[in-house]
Amino acid sequence: MSRRTPAPLLDACPCGRPATYADCCGRYHAGPLALMAPDPESLMRSRYSAFVKDERDYLLATWHPSARPAVIEPPEPGLQWLGLDVKRAEMRGPDRGLVEFVARSKLGGRAHRLHEISAFVREGGRWFYLRAQI
Repeated sequence: MSRRTPAPLLDACPCGRPATYADCCGRYHAGPLALMAPDPESLMRSRYSAFVKDERDYLLATWHPSARPAVIEPPEPGLQWLGLDVKRAEMRGPDRGLVEFVARSKLGGRAHRLHEISAFVREGGRWFYLRAQI
């Protein structure tokens, strides 16, 4: 009996979960669930997808107001996001969480890795990115 490799998802979500963009992070970028990621890991994944899709308004809206920059510059021409690896996600109470991840990209023929532990906070029922721990 032969084993078949599953066909790639059409419009696979950049965050790495096995779903389409529309069924995964896209639902938090727009539509009835916009800005309503249910937990820190989902918010972190949706923010990664927003970087891939250049959804700067979403990135600003999900950044906690106490630390939000005034603007996010457009990505450098030629920047390619290559993947996301979530190392761990943990709750630090009912309204606080941490997500450790590695995001890989390529620019000008050079590979880059962003390894970060991000802090998240929930206020008014919504999760926000607060800051990078490292």
